Amino acid sequence: MAATLLPPATDLLPLLSSLILSLLLLLPPPALSDPDDEACLSNLRSSLTDPTGSLRNWTEATFASPCNGFTSYLEGVTCNNGRVYKLSLPAFSLGGAVSPSIANCTNLQSLDLSSNALSGSIPPELSSLLNLAVLNLSSNRLSGPIPPDLALCAYLNVLDLHSNLLSGIIPDQLGLLVRLSTFDVSYNRLEGPIPSLLANRSALGGAAAAAIPRFNASSFLGNKDLYGYPLSPKRGGGLSVLAIVGIGLGSGLISLVLSFTAVCIWLRLTDRAALTTGEEAKISNLMPDY
Repeated sequence: MAATLLPPATDLLPLLSSLILSLLLLLPPPALSDPDDEACLSNLRSSLTDPTGSLRNWTEATFASPCNGFTSYLEGVTCNNGRVYKLSLPAFSLGGAVSPSIANCTNLQSLDLSSNALSGSIPPELSSLLNLAVLNLSSNRLSGPIPPDLALCAYLNVLDLHSNLLSGIIPDQLGLLVRLSTFDVSYNRLEGPIPSLLANRSALGGAAAAAIPRFNASSFLGNKDLYGYPLSPKRGGGLSVLAIVGIGLGSGLISLVLSFTAVCIWLRLTDRAALTTGEEAKISNLMPDY
């Protein structure tokens, strides 16, 4: 048989190059770090104090590329296709404030900073997180009002703000969050009426659901100036039970003193009248008859 002649190696190079190029074109492009995520994480780290060193790997070098596909290089960060998908830093003993720059993590769907020592207000900028489903800022020292802008987070399922120092009213707009399944603002300093759309399901499920509370009393307890269903109605300007009892006892005591005084005066007048009559009788007996 005749020997098969192979083409020279130099003739194979263009063929191999073309084949490799075709394979590279078929591969998905590598996920690039997002500059918004970098700004989000670096500014958040700057706003936090970390006395226990839990965020030791939150460094400038890591912020530049926090994710590789679904792999995260930062403590408490979960990635999805190269973007920051979840921030979970509960009970890390963190201080400082909640940075408004968290809004730059535009792909964020869950934010949990609960059980820390964060202070300051809740940034209204969080309303820019249109994909946010879970917001848990409970058990901190956050103060100020609840931003009504949070109602723009239409996919919000969980809103947990209990055990803070929040004040003001509960925004009516939060009742429009139809996906909301967990809502807790207990043990704050909130005041005013509970929004009806948070108190019952009538607007969400028709008349048949009107008797079922959307969120029960445990979601609102610990706010002494908060009132309305499912809590007690607003207290009127009447007197408390102790005040009523005090007034009753005081009135009874005054009546007793007045009665005793009246009896004493009556007895004294009676004695004086009797004495006068007796004296007159004595005088008439001593006078001689003419």
